[in-house]
Amino acid sequence: MPRFYCPVELVVGQNLELPERVMRHVQVLRLQEQDEIVLFNGDGNDVTAHIVEMTRKFVSVCLKEVKACQTESKLHLSLVQSLSSGERMEFTLQKCVELGVSQFQPIISERCVLRLQGERADKRLQRWQEIVISACEQSGRSVVPEVLPVIKLSEYLSTAPVDKLCILLSVVNKQGLNTLPESVNQAVLMAGPEGGFSEAEEAAILDSGFVPLSLGPRVLRTETAAMTATACLQARWGDFD
Repeated sequence: MPRFYCPVELVVGQNLELPERVMRHVQVLRLQEQDEIVLFNGDGNDVTAHIVEMTRKFVSVCLKEVKACQTESKLHLSLVQSLSSGERMEFTLQKCVELGVSQFQPIISERCVLRLQGERADKRLQRWQEIVISACEQSGRSVVPEVLPVIKLSEYLSTAPVDKLCILLSVVNKQGLNTLPESVNQAVLMAGPEGGFSEAEEAAILDSGFVPLSLGPRVLRTETAAMTATACLQARWGDFD
């Protein structure tokens, strides 16, 4: 059944005119009156609805039933990702949403190829949030991860959380998954850009309280590293059981 993010109040028993974005998706899929869809607004619930009226300019649905969605992991994982270029960043966001990441913090580090600021940064942030929403629709998630504004690595480290396990993906330190605690509910995962973190940056990150994690002897692309590490942490602490 098609799923759509609909950021409005969803009240069972009421009719709702779909927002333009959702209406366009319904039209593209060539759905018809009485067809059923699922709507969610980010509160963790799915609402089943059926189409009651369609025209070229609007689609109206009747909200039928609400169900708690059971697709959120028990591990709250934040991904701190250095900016990567073009489709690599978008791929990282999409796949890590599918794997259960709860929050994204884009950062600028020394070797970032992509540099964003001002209006350009705002537009890219909007694009990334749209990708996250689409990934939630596809993967069955009903809680939409937030993509935070882009900040510099030094700014992030000055406010890094002290109440969570913070993990740095590292190609220098060889500490593997077996060095991590047996049970964790909240964690932060940091991944570098295409060229990795500089030696000075890695030292500063570790000094701020992060612990290093190696994913083996091979050097992974940044988008592969973030996705692989997320899957490993979900298998260890999350819902890959």
